[in-house]
Amino acid sequence: MPESRPSVATLFDADPKAALKHHFGFDAFRPLQEAIVGDVLSGRDVFALLPTGGGKSLCFQLPAVMREGLTVVVSPLIALMKDQVDAMVTAGIPATYLNSTLDAEEARSRLRGLHQGAYRLLYLAPERLGLPHVMGDLAAWNVTRFAIDEAHCISEWGHDFRPEYRRLAELRRSFPSVPILALTATATDRVRSDIVASLELRDPSVYVASFNRPNLSYSVVPKNNTFSELVAFIRKRKKESGIIYAASRRQTESLAEKLTKAGISALPYHAGLEPRVRSYNQDRFVRDDVSVICATVAFGMGINKPNVRYVVHYDVPKNLESYYQETGRAGRDGLAADCLLYFSAGDAAKLLGFIQEKDERERALALEGLRAMQHYAESARCRRAVLLGHFGETLPEGACTGCDNCLSPRASFDGTVAAQKLLSTVVRVRQASGFSVGLNHLADVLVGRETEKVRAWYHDSVSTFGIGKEFGRTYWLAIGRELVRLGLLRQTPGLRSVLELTESGRKTLLERTPVSLTAQPPAPERRRASAPGASTGPSADAPFDEALFEELRALRKRLADERDVPAYVIFPDTTLRAMARDLPRNATELRSIAGVGDKKLADYGDAFLSEIGAARPPMAPGPALAGPKNGEQSEPEA
Repeated sequence: MPESRPSVATLFDADPKAALKHHFGFDAFRPLQEAIVGDVLSGRDVFALLPTGGGKSLCFQLPAVMREGLTVVVSPLIALMKDQVDAMVTAGIPATYLNSTLDAEEARSRLRGLHQGAYRLLYLAPERLGLPHVMGDLAAWNVTRFAIDEAHCISEWGHDFRPEYRRLAELRRSFPSVPILALTATATDRVRSDIVASLELRDPSVYVASFNRPNLSYSVVPKNNTFSELVAFIRKRKKESGIIYAASRRQTESLAEKLTKAGISALPYHAGLEPRVRSYNQDRFVRDDVSVICATVAFGMGINKPNVRYVVHYDVPKNLESYYQETGRAGRDGLAADCLLYFSAGDAAKLLGFIQEKDERERALALEGLRAMQHYAESARCRRAVLLGHFGETLPEGACTGCDNCLSPRASFDGTVAAQKLLSTVVRVRQASGFSVGLNHLADVLVGRETEKVRAWYHDSVSTFGIGKEFGRTYWLAIGRELVRLGLLRQTPGLRSVLELTESGRKTLLERTPVSLTAQPPAPERRRASAPGASTGPSADAPFDEALFEELRALRKRLADERDVPAYVIFPDTTLRAMARDLPRNATELRSIAGVGDKKLADYGDAFLSEIGAARPPMAPGPALAGPKNGEQSEPEA
C-alpha cells in the first residue's frame, strides 16, 4: 500500500473515548485499556500483560494521536510492522516503519518525514537500535514515549528469549526522561519481574489481565489416523482461516502438499524457505487468498489477522507458554474459535531427546516446560483451568464452557489396583537399591523387562517385578503421570528425575484408599463450543444475514486488493457481521457500528451502504442523511 502522510493537524487532543471513536470506530474500551492509556498519557512507565486479542496495540496507538511527539514502537517482526502501519494509515494516522525491506529512496523519504515531524508512530526492530546514528536520530525526532511490544523476548526465563532485546536497556540510559510502555501477551511471574528489571522501568503501573480467552475452545485428541481426521476437521470449516503448527520444516511442506491434493488451499511457512517465498506465503494467508498455513513456530508472533478460526497443533508444543501464545492467534476478533492438539507420548519423547542436547540450565527449564505441557495434554481436568493455573490464575468452578473435558467428561474407572501396584513398586525398588528411579524404569519392572539396569540393580528380584504384565509399558507410563497429577507421586526436577511417594501417596498405599483414574480420551466428534461472554460486543453472536455477510466480505476483499492491504485492515469480520445484522441505511447508522471510524466512513462508507442497500428489502422512501466529508466528524446519533 503506498504510504500517505495525513497532516498532523488533522489529529486532535480529545478525551480518550472521543478519540477512540474518531480514529478506531469503537465506543468502548476493552478491559484495562482505558486505565493503561490514561497512565501512558500522564507520562508513567507501564507494564501491561494483555491476552492476544486484548488490544495491546491500541494502548500506544491512541496516546500517539492524542499528544505531540513521536511514539517509537520496538517490534520483533517486519510483517507486524507493515500490518500495523497499513492499519494506521488506513485509519488516517501518520505512521511509518524503518527496516531492511525498504529501498534506499523510500528509506530516505521516510527519514525526511521523521526529521520534519510528519509521523506520530515509528516502528523499529530491536536490532536496528544497535546501528550507527540511530540513537542520535531518535534524539532529533522528539520521541515522547517508547513502546516495547512482545516484551517477554527480553527475559532469559521466557519461552522466546531474543538476545537482541537485551539492548533495549540502553533506551533508559540514553533517554532517561522518556517513559516506556512494555507489553506482552504471555509471561509467568518470574518473567514479568525480569521484564521490569531489564527495561529499568521506574515505579511502573502494572496491569495484568486475565489469561482466559472464553471464545476459544480447547481439545486434545490422541494421534490415530491423524491426517484424515484433520481433513475432516478443516472441511467443516471450509470458508474459514486456520493455522496448523508442525514440529519440522519438512512436515509443514508435506502437510501443505497433502492438504492441497485433498482440495484444501494450503501453503507452508518455515524459516528455511527463501525470504521471498516465505513472505509471499504469509501474505497470501493474511489476505485470505489461501485458507490454511502449515507452519513451524517461526510463524505467527505479531500476526494481526483477526479472523483465524482454528489453530491445530499437529505435534506437541515444547511448553505451555508457547502453546498459549500459539493458540492465542485464533479468535483475535472475539468470535468463537477452536484450538486442537494432536498428542502422543511418543512426540513428547522426541522432544525429550532434543532437550538432552542442551546445556544444564537450558535442560532444566526445557524439561520443566515439557512436563507441564504433557500434564496438560493428558489431564482429565478442565483444559482452561490447567492452562490458567500455569500462569497463576484460578478459574471459578463451572466457568468453562469450551473444552473437551468439560463438554464431554472422560469416563473414569476404579484404578485402585493399578495405583497400588505402581506405588508399591516405587517403594520396593528403593528398598532394593537404596535410591529412587524414574518412571520408565518403574514401567520396565512392572511389565517384567529384564533390561541391563533392572538386572544390575537387582530389581528383577523385587516382589512387584512383572506384576503388571497384563498391560504394556505405555499404559503404566500414563498411570504414573496421572498419579503425579493426583499428588500421590512427586517427580523430582532435572533431566534424570525420579519418582517418590508423597505423604498422600504413602497414606493411599498403606490404607488401600480407593483411587479413581480416567480413561484415555477417544477421538471425539468435533464440535464448536459455545462461548457465552466471549463476544467483543453485546450482539456479536446475534443472528445476521449470512448471504449479505459473504457479499460484504467479497467487497472488502476487492477494496483491500486495490489498496494492497490485508482485508481486515478495511474492516474486521465483527464489523461486517454487525452490518449484515443491523442493515444501516445511512452514514449516521453506519458510524454507530463498532469498527467504523470517521476516516473509514469517509473512504468506504458509500461502497458498503450501496452493497447493503442492494440486499435490503424495498421500503418507503424517506430522507437520507449525507455522510461526513473527508476529514469531518459526523453528528452523534440522537
